[in-house]
Amino acid sequence: MMTVRALFSALVLLGFTTSCSKKSSSKNTSAATGWKINDPNGGFQYNSNFTKQETAPGLVLVEGGTFTMGKIQDDVMHDWNNTPSQQHVQSFYMDETEVTNFSYMEYLDWIKRVFPPTEENYKHIYNGALPDTLVWRNRLGYNETMTNNYLRHPAYSQYPVVGVNWIQATEYAKWRTNRVNEAILEREGYMKKGAKLVDVDANNNFDTEAYLVSPSTAFSGNDEIVLQKQMGRPAGKSAKKAKADTSATAGVDGPRNVYAQKTSGTLLPEYRLPTEAEWEYAAAADVGTREYNIYRGQKKYPWKGQYTRSGNRITRGDQLANFKQGKGDYGGIAGWSDDNADITAPVKSYKPNDFGLYDMAGNVAEWVQDVYRPIVDDEANDFNYFRGNIYTKNKIDKEGKIEFVTTETIKYDTLSNGKIIARNKPGEIAQVPVDENETYLRQNFSQSDNIGFRDGDKQSSRFYYNASDEDGGTLRDKKRMYDSPIHKVDADSTGKIERKFDKSDKRTTLVGDDVRVYKGGSWKDRAYWLDPASRRYMNQDIATDYIGFRCAMSRVGPKADFKKTPRNRKK
Repeated sequence: MMTVRALFSALVLLGFTTSCSKKSSSKNTSAATGWKINDPNGGFQYNSNFTKQETAPGLVLVEGGTFTMGKIQDDVMHDWNNTPSQQHVQSFYMDETEVTNFSYMEYLDWIKRVFPPTEENYKHIYNGALPDTLVWRNRLGYNETMTNNYLRHPAYSQYPVVGVNWIQATEYAKWRTNRVNEAILEREGYMKKGAKLVDVDANNNFDTEAYLVSPSTAFSGNDEIVLQKQMGRPAGKSAKKAKADTSATAGVDGPRNVYAQKTSGTLLPEYRLPTEAEWEYAAAADVGTREYNIYRGQKKYPWKGQYTRSGNRITRGDQLANFKQGKGDYGGIAGWSDDNADITAPVKSYKPNDFGLYDMAGNVAEWVQDVYRPIVDDEANDFNYFRGNIYTKNKIDKEGKIEFVTTETIKYDTLSNGKIIARNKPGEIAQVPVDENETYLRQNFSQSDNIGFRDGDKQSSRFYYNASDEDGGTLRDKKRMYDSPIHKVDADSTGKIERKFDKSDKRTTLVGDDVRVYKGGSWKDRAYWLDPASRRYMNQDIATDYIGFRCAMSRVGPKADFKKTPRNRKK
């Protein structure tokens, strides 16, 4: 006869076994319905084994938090555009270094192979992506060495790319998104190995958003390339082994793992330019002065202290960034290291800040996403602040199908300086502005273009009259808050540039919707501009010899990957 103690032990053991059994199967059983998830026979398919976002090439994690945006020690330019405001930035990833000539040359090489400039229909795609090497010229200076060599010569391969305008920088980020995700699909067996090199051309290439919406259209719907898992023929595997692998993982991305989807967690979010708030937060890296949940002071520069020279015993006196130290002094006296550069310097020439980011002060200033306005409106928003939202949606044709850009429907823009740039490429989904189907009765947005929201223009008023273009844009022009000049530049069929300059004497500002913020000091700037809170603006069409860029990527999932500690130490 079983004793009371033995019976109690048996019940405990049974309960433990039952709870373990439930716990072990909880990932594959719905808590809502009790149905099996990822059943190979069909039903709801989901990657329940996902752990965290993969860190994409070139990026480091910047844990988000609150900070004082726009706080500078002096306003020597009297711009009054740095009013301090408390903002919160979500965690995101940022390029460890500025984009280099080497990385940008890889981009140019891909474009040249896929869209040969020798073909009339594609010549503006490659030419429009080329950096402007003439930015190095100076009327009273001899800089032809940089003009002829800076971009392509291997001596400058690890130097930050310059001569790139804001539009070119955003197009590079789009290209990078597609190439990284294309490589991931190849690695995970969703795409034929080597297709990105051997099978790619203008009519057969990969776009991330197009793949997610209609994966069967990637590479013109070639099953030999994009249906590798279903076909069970990954390179180097027998048909029997491939079939076994497919069955073992069936249900994660669909009944037979045909395509990667959002629910797979395989593809990464897009590379993009950082917002101004993100860039300033990452550059300041106040996390280095954190103790518990407070900042013990605020740094003037991305490093600790109030000076630009090193106090370290070995490197004492060396500059901590690459900038102009005085009139006619770009790199100190010969034989003394100082900042060891006269123009730009190779990336990673100076120590990183407390987020592990290099050259967040000096070397080159950097483009950010934001359209410039003198005031950062923290009353409207204090979370992931960004001015420049233009919401679009996928274009649907008359047959109700998604419309893709083809070699015949590429759209080109002639910039104010006459440069012709492709705004979309074959394989991408054509976009149109959102309309009342998306905005009706919404409180969070009411139109596609939100650049001018709450900046004082008529669009910010409830009484705004949305003037159409039927009057030639005259009424709309009168209702603009920032009446910057409107120049019209077009190219005729022969390529001849036709320029119509705005000669109005009533213009009062250069600020407009095509003016973007750039942040940080450069090799050409004095120390004042090394302050992360400093901000300047430039027309998005213009390229210079001192503005470069780096990419960012949004973080999905948890705010951080490590446990909290009282001070800035990771465990």
